[in-house]
Amino acid sequence: MADFKPAYLFLLEIGELQQRVEKANLILKNCTLCPWQCAVNRAAGEIGQCRIGAQARVYSFMAHHGEENPLRGKKGSGTIFFSGCNLHCQYCQNSDISQDNYGMLVDVEKLAWMMLSLQAQGCHNINLVSPTHVVPQILAGLQVAARQGLHLPLVYNTGGYDALETLHLLDGIVDIYMPDMKYANETIARKYSKIPNYPSINHAAVKEMHRQVGDLVLDENGIALRGLLVRHLILPDGLAGTQKIIQLIAEEISSNTYLNLMDKYQPEYNANDYPELIRRITREEYHQAVTWAQSAGIYRLDGQPVVEV
Repeated sequence: MADFKPAYLFLLEIGELQQRVEKANLILKNCTLCPWQCAVNRAAGEIGQCRIGAQARVYSFMAHHGEENPLRGKKGSGTIFFSGCNLHCQYCQNSDISQDNYGMLVDVEKLAWMMLSLQAQGCHNINLVSPTHVVPQILAGLQVAARQGLHLPLVYNTGGYDALETLHLLDGIVDIYMPDMKYANETIARKYSKIPNYPSINHAAVKEMHRQVGDLVLDENGIALRGLLVRHLILPDGLAGTQKIIQLIAEEISSNTYLNLMDKYQPEYNANDYPELIRRITREEYHQAVTWAQSAGIYRLDGQPVVEV
């Protein structure tokens, strides 16, 4: 990693990072950061679907040892958990953060301090969890931190409901994109996450992320430096459309995609309101997903143990 230089430092040197901060702040005044296109003036404190105004909220930040293998390494992924979300997943395991907005308001300097603190702890990267709705605040904090010596890869850890305009703003800033690909079916997405047009928006977004950073690149110790890492949460009875998503990744993005087929679904938040969501997945469902991935030519899988029902 000695020769690695994160993308945002190049933009800092030529003054482009400052320009991106200014563009992002303008968008915040008539917010179209995500596909909801709420058009509210968040800079003045108005709120839209994400329920976050001018300042970001942070629930916690820490060296996280539960992330994917290439992110956590031996010293952990420097994770910042942002409050609020532009998704409304009815089975969310962190609904107190995503839907109830638990967390503290942070200004630009505090956010920069968090990034530098995680770097000082030896973390391998700065992992921004649920960043879509706070891109302007993140960019402003990143600029301050980079001027003070931040030099870790930047991870954009998103639910995958991202606007292309915002992703273009992040081109040359984000080193590692880690989007969810949650659903293959529009009706299912509306039912369980209360969002319109998720599959088409998500597919376009992930393609753009891959265009920017390519397949995941690891250093000599297996730590991620740059590229795309996709997460897919397997739901009971194939509700997420796992096979179709795997096919799309292999055929339209790259069969060399690093894919985490997550077996961690559990019925939380409002899941009990949906009888089809009230159980964990089975070992057979997980292994079927792995078989689909391998049959499609995807072998870079982040394996996790399955808990039997």
